[in-house]
Amino acid sequence: MNRVQRYLFNRVLRSVLIIVGGLTLLAILAQGLSQTDIIVENRQGALTFFKIVALGVPQIVALLTPMAMFVATIWALNRLHRDSEVVVAQAAGMTRWQVASPILRLAVLGAVIHLGVNLWVQPSAQREMRTTVNEARADLASSLVRPGQFTTPDANLTVFARDQRGPDLIGVQIAERVGQPDARDYLAERGRFIEVDGQPAIVMFNGQIHQLDQNGALNILNFEQSTFDLSPFVNEDRKLIYKASDRYLHELLFIDRSSYNERKNELEYLSEANSRLSSPLFGIAMAMLAILAVMGGNFSRRGYSRRIVLASGGALLLIIVQLSVQSSSGSDPSINIVQWIVPILAIGVLSYVLFNRGERIKGAPSK
Repeated sequence: MNRVQRYLFNRVLRSVLIIVGGLTLLAILAQGLSQTDIIVENRQGALTFFKIVALGVPQIVALLTPMAMFVATIWALNRLHRDSEVVVAQAAGMTRWQVASPILRLAVLGAVIHLGVNLWVQPSAQREMRTTVNEARADLASSLVRPGQFTTPDANLTVFARDQRGPDLIGVQIAERVGQPDARDYLAERGRFIEVDGQPAIVMFNGQIHQLDQNGALNILNFEQSTFDLSPFVNEDRKLIYKASDRYLHELLFIDRSSYNERKNELEYLSEANSRLSSPLFGIAMAMLAILAVMGGNFSRRGYSRRIVLASGGALLLIIVQLSVQSSSGSDPSINIVQWIVPILAIGVLSYVLFNRGERIKGAPSK
């Protein structure tokens, strides 16, 4: 690239980074609001919350990159055109292709990065996020005890704690096998979650065990320390089932035929695989559409509002078609080819309109 092309490349690159950063922050804010239940309902720390939100960033960036490329290209090119910098490029003898090539190189670079995010970064982040969310929701203390509330994690168990101070539960009450003849009530001044031989339990201090005998008389047993085994009441099946967005490409294309869940979702996996591979092409199409919006006609000091509005409508239509095709291909595998046809056709048509004659940029002001 010559000096002018490097200048154009850097201007558009800065715009892309600003737009992607701004849109990503807005998307992170929206996602963060949807994940507040991790703290409110499961009483997890802020570190867990921010980790989950951060792990969702790669998927957000992948979704926003094509639109960000369109917005950033229009923003940068429109400013360059109105400041007559493109006219200077014309006076230097640069063709439309020479002016557009730095932007297209950036679009291709963005598509390669987008592909890398789709194939490796996104599934890795999504898996880690799924694991973190699963562990947060399965946290024993969070699921069994909410200070000031009676919780029933199992039909045969009710747990209450008046307060929680650090790891200690204050004013513990446990009702075991409620409504059955051998029901027991445990009352203790304080308790704490522990593990005994790898199994969850709660140790209680300074309390009583209340139980009715066969004659209906209440028996009370005082204790200084007693351990209550929680393993019969805790669901230990925490096996993760990865969604299509959590899987690597080879896991989408080559499923485990012995798994009912994978056979059931085979078409969805195939649709996701084609989307991962074809979606980076939309970034190139969006950049070309933005170039056409600003450079597709004569220079005008009054701006290019009409062309930009039309191009924005075309970009929105392209996104709608992409999402519709991807959704339809989840039930009909023959539509997967359309996921490739749409961006390739868009790139081909835009290339023909922009560069088929190799004409130079028209710099004369329009009337």
